[in-house]
Amino acid sequence: MNRRSSLCLVVAVCFFLILFLAGSIPAFAQEKVITLNFSNFFPASHKNSLIMVDWCKEVEKRTKGRVKVTYYPGAVLTPAGQTYDSVVKGIADVGESVLGYTKGRFPLTEVIDLPLGYENAYVATRMINAYYKKFQPKEFDQVKVMYLHAHGPGILFTKKPVHNLQELKGMKVRSTGFSAKVAAALGASPVAMPQTESYDALRTGVVDGILNPIEAMKGWKIGEVVKYTIENYGSAYSTSFFVVMNKSKWDSLPPDIQKIIEGINEEWIEKQGRLWDTIDKEGREFMVQRGNKFIALSKAEDARWAEKVRPVIDEYVKELKAKGLPGEEALKFCLEYLKTHQK
Repeated sequence: MNRRSSLCLVVAVCFFLILFLAGSIPAFAQEKVITLNFSNFFPASHKNSLIMVDWCKEVEKRTKGRVKVTYYPGAVLTPAGQTYDSVVKGIADVGESVLGYTKGRFPLTEVIDLPLGYENAYVATRMINAYYKKFQPKEFDQVKVMYLHAHGPGILFTKKPVHNLQELKGMKVRSTGFSAKVAAALGASPVAMPQTESYDALRTGVVDGILNPIEAMKGWKIGEVVKYTIENYGSAYSTSFFVVMNKSKWDSLPPDIQKIIEGINEEWIEKQGRLWDTIDKEGREFMVQRGNKFIALSKAEDARWAEKVRPVIDEYVKELKAKGLPGEEALKFCLEYLKTHQK
């Protein structure tokens, strides 16, 4: 082979190599691993934390490793009350927390937190997602909602016995969001604080009681610092939770990955609702094992408590109407949903 032929061969090889690499670069870029971080205030050992660990693993599994999620429990990445704003700003890519920690930020969705006489968490969780799909509230426009969920009956737990409204009057009760209005309507003195601070507040006597679902007795160890469960189911409320993603981050995901994640979210609504009821049962068993006392209100007394919180519901409708929001329609939807699905 002469020198001229050798030079032509080298040029041809280089040309085809450049074409090959040029064609490979976009394919490589598409396969670059997408990394997300996930902030949650639930402690690592809590089952509401573990279910989100499973969510992260499922995203990685179904995307075949194209998406990896780093999970931060226990409010170590963002405080519970700042999680939503942290997701909006991109500090956290995905976040879970309580809507009520930012009171007034989600006015229409506060309908879920009203004392509507909840009986279980599964129905509450199915209902909040049905509500979201129907009303598409603009208050979530800054994020991409993965899904929403809600806990089981929020009732009263105390350090001393409460059989009636007179014994509750003036008692300092930890509450947040709408549960603070419930506490006030019942004659207690509401004390607002995140769930993460509740154990020490009860232990040191800063508060005398707490409004919570019974799962918190074991999940947050609240059962160690209270002695009585007051079964005021007629005035039972729920609390709404969000799992949301930064909107820009969501928009940057390939369409097929978005579809995969949305499918997982639909499955997790079912899982989350059933989990809440499971851990409520575990919370009750925890209280029984500790010898804590259950006080069932008489039918007449329970009705009195339900009547006392009615103004909280009426006030919600009035305030939403003043803001031009369909609060009355949202309330009607929820009451009809509960009537149909709880019985």
